[in-house]
Amino acid sequence: MLYGIATATSALFLAAVLSALLRVPALRLGMVDRRRVRPVPLLGGVAVVGSTCLVAAAGGWTGAAPLSHEVGRLLAAGAGVAVLGLVADVWRLKARFLLVGTAVAAAFVVPYDETGLPAGLAAVAWIACVAAAFRGLDHADGLAGTVGVLTAFGAGVCAAAEMMDDLAVLLSVLAAALTGFLMHNWHPARIAFGACGSLFTGFVLAAAAVLVRTGYDAGSTAAVLFALTAMATADAVLVVLSRRLAGRPAHRRGPDHLAHRLRRLGLTPPGATVVLGAGTFAAVLVGVLIHTGWLAPVGGLWLAGAVLAAVLGLLCVRVYGPRRPTELHATATRSGTTGTYATATRSRAGAEGRGTGTRSRPAADGYGTAARSRTVEEYGGYGTATRSRPRLADPYGTGARAAADPGTVRTPAVVSPSEGLRTPGALRALHAPTPPPAPHALGAPHSTHMTQNRREYASQIFTPSPARQPEYPAPPLRGSAFSQVRESLRVRDG
Repeated sequence: MLYGIATATSALFLAAVLSALLRVPALRLGMVDRRRVRPVPLLGGVAVVGSTCLVAAAGGWTGAAPLSHEVGRLLAAGAGVAVLGLVADVWRLKARFLLVGTAVAAAFVVPYDETGLPAGLAAVAWIACVAAAFRGLDHADGLAGTVGVLTAFGAGVCAAAEMMDDLAVLLSVLAAALTGFLMHNWHPARIAFGACGSLFTGFVLAAAAVLVRTGYDAGSTAAVLFALTAMATADAVLVVLSRRLAGRPAHRRGPDHLAHRLRRLGLTPPGATVVLGAGTFAAVLVGVLIHTGWLAPVGGLWLAGAVLAAVLGLLCVRVYGPRRPTELHATATRSGTTGTYATATRSRAGAEGRGTGTRSRPAADGYGTAARSRTVEEYGGYGTATRSRPRLADPYGTGARAAADPGTVRTPAVVSPSEGLRTPGALRALHAPTPPPAPHALGAPHSTHMTQNRREYASQIFTPSPARQPEYPAPPLRGSAFSQVRESLRVRDG
């Protein structure tokens, strides 16, 4: 008893000190959780893993609490999973690699000689899924640590009931380390759990529950295992269902977890953590009572029904962006008008407002500009980015080619001072007439009427200047040299 208190106290203070010391290096190295409003360091899991392994190894090395072969193998496999999570925190590994690596580590922990091969493989898959679900609980300040502490206490009580003292000591050390970490992770968090701590915690708790329930019947074992990990299971089921119903990829992050939905209902961040912690305590208590025989295994079914009702109720809380009725189906439109305001537009819409892009290109519109806009969605919102650049159109702002006429003098259009346009393609004629209606609205062929209307409009704007009058009378035309010689001879000869 005294040794258990001493080890728990040592793990608590060691985790608290390491969490405070690792915060500054994590900030300098850029290992932060960017999903939050402000960057939070991610090395809190290293503090939990380090303090747990050091205190447990020290107890086995001193002989005060020697670890059995199964518990030692569990601790070593958990350390390997923690290293994999640390690599994921640094290089952002995909979820599938983390799931496969956790399953490989779980394969070395499950006692196949007592469970059998089919049940052992099912236990391996369950341990990997629970570890991944605990990683998903790290979406709110203090939530993963709170759920981990309560689950560790429940699993420790079950291990103590089975006279597995070394496993009970390991779970108590883990609970104390998580408590020391919560001193820095409570809202507002100064350090985050990260994949390192969340995968380690989920792996150790799930593997310890499997070791405790080895040798029991399948029905009661399933009830106890579900009760001990009910909160992580509920969060994972809720996230997968909501993303599948919304048509989003399952691996895509979003504000759709338990704490996010509770905050949508009006709870504060600490309030959401407290509510989920109370639910975790109730579920763990049901698991402990079923394991000790104070409650029938049918209590697990009642717990499963309550969890399912809570999941379906929170599933109705809207966490994604609103759907746009005009963009539910992909469309493509192209329209053109004649004259000064001829334009061509292409639009493409995707479901739920995601992947929406619009491209607009004015053709000879008097402004000579082209704009491109793109709308994207991020975490339920719609961010818009627009880029415009001038385009060189007709220098006279007509967008049409008039017939070549030697007697036609083109006069540049005058720009109104209120317009403030400086682009050569933006010149427009002063008091220009109203452009003719769209040719396709008249029911005529598009190309023929467009050419005719352009010529008529150009002839209205560019009128030929009148012929110039000579300022001086033209000199008399002189005859040829032969006629002049004849005239001079005629005069001389009389």
